[in-house]
Amino acid sequence: MVTVPFFCPDTPPLKKNPVFLYSSDNFKKPYPFDADIAVGLDDVFEKKVDALLALESQTFEGGALGSAEKTAKSPPASQPELRRAWLRERWERRQGGEADRFRAALVQWYGPEKGKQIRFAEAFEICEYGRQPNAAEIRELFPFFPEPE
Repeated sequence: MVTVPFFCPDTPPLKKNPVFLYSSDNFKKPYPFDADIAVGLDDVFEKKVDALLALESQTFEGGALGSAEKTAKSPPASQPELRRAWLRERWERRQGGEADRFRAALVQWYGPEKGKQIRFAEAFEICEYGRQPNAAEIRELFPFFPEPE
């Protein structure tokens, strides 16, 4: 829809379709997630936890499906150190699981040595509705990937 003229009248349509990426999930239907790209988070993991701390309604209250019961299960705002540890432990498990689950994609983009050492990761699948980037274009979008050997 981003290339359709007049879809959003006050914004000119894009001349070419952008790359759209799916974030990983555990759904099996209509088909399971397949990582095309995996990004190591080891160097920025603590910053990510700090950023998530700022999203209180999403992180501690349950977001759109929030409830008093969900809020009661997280540490209170009056205990920020406990709150951060609680959140970090959950994201460590999640992003550590992603690194293990999508190790092949990490090795593909970082090389065997570094790819096998990454502890925390996020994975993405290229959406078929957008532009289909080649490896060089992916490296432009993710400039921190090392050059292939």
